[in-house]
Amino acid sequence: MLTTQSIKGLQIVPPKQTSGAYETPPDMPKMHVVMVVNSKRGGGKTTCVVNLIEKMGYDYTIAVSPTMSSNKELMSRINIEHVFEDPDDITCIDKIKDIVNEEARDLERYRHEMKEYNKLMRDIREGQKVGDELMLKFFDNDFIKPKHRWNGRKPKICCVFDDMLGSGIYSKPRKLNGLATYSRHLGGLQEGGSIGISLFFLIQSFKCQTGGLNKVIRNQCTQMIMFRSKDLKEIDDIAESCGGEISKDQFMQVYDYAIGDGSNYPFLFIDLHKKPEQPSMFRRRFDEYIIIPDLNKKDEIK
Repeated sequence: MLTTQSIKGLQIVPPKQTSGAYETPPDMPKMHVVMVVNSKRGGGKTTCVVNLIEKMGYDYTIAVSPTMSSNKELMSRINIEHVFEDPDDITCIDKIKDIVNEEARDLERYRHEMKEYNKLMRDIREGQKVGDELMLKFFDNDFIKPKHRWNGRKPKICCVFDDMLGSGIYSKPRKLNGLATYSRHLGGLQEGGSIGISLFFLIQSFKCQTGGLNKVIRNQCTQMIMFRSKDLKEIDDIAESCGGEISKDQFMQVYDYAIGDGSNYPFLFIDLHKKPEQPSMFRRRFDEYIIIPDLNKKDEIK
């Protein structure tokens, strides 16, 4: 029998806000994500991710893929504003960071100008002396309120990496590892918090000896999507990534239920950072939770 004794004053006090956090619909994942989507060629990865990006409500997408033009019709459903087609151009990682950091600078510019504008309007209403500098900045035949593309809110940005197997970006992953590690902290704001960016990695092999998605990124993964696979070793590897949450036998039950007979592109959605109110970390596609009554026992799926 264990006994405990509390220690006063040493409780952990969490921060009031999480860096790069956004509100998402109740049954959607937390934002931002580092999501790995695994399927063989033509297995439905791109369709799946486009649907999720639509439902998550991202403002725009950055695409890193040499085959973007071949998916033009599907990709037109989401707002792709930046495309990097050379999978060997490692400098695109710095360019992605610059895009997010520029959004942070523009938001801070807007917030600062709004403070100046509101002070100017207040001084005019109260009959206070108004400086020429502010008048010149905000008056041109009429008073001009500061503008911001997102009306003063943080934009929601995601980046999709697709058809990158064997690429220079994957083969020399130092910059990519850094991006995955601090993606939610990217675009830090002086008042606290950050813009952040969600990352979607569409792959054909969960583990690859060379030119595949490396262990650092797999360890940063917040969600996984697993389509039908005949590779038992690959299924074992993904089951191991859920270690501590579910036994291997239970995982196979969940996987078999989600995939079924394999018709109509079924997949298993695994949310390693689910919201507390969501009943399970496992789903068949996005619209059906797979609930295991007790993860400490090998119960049947009900």
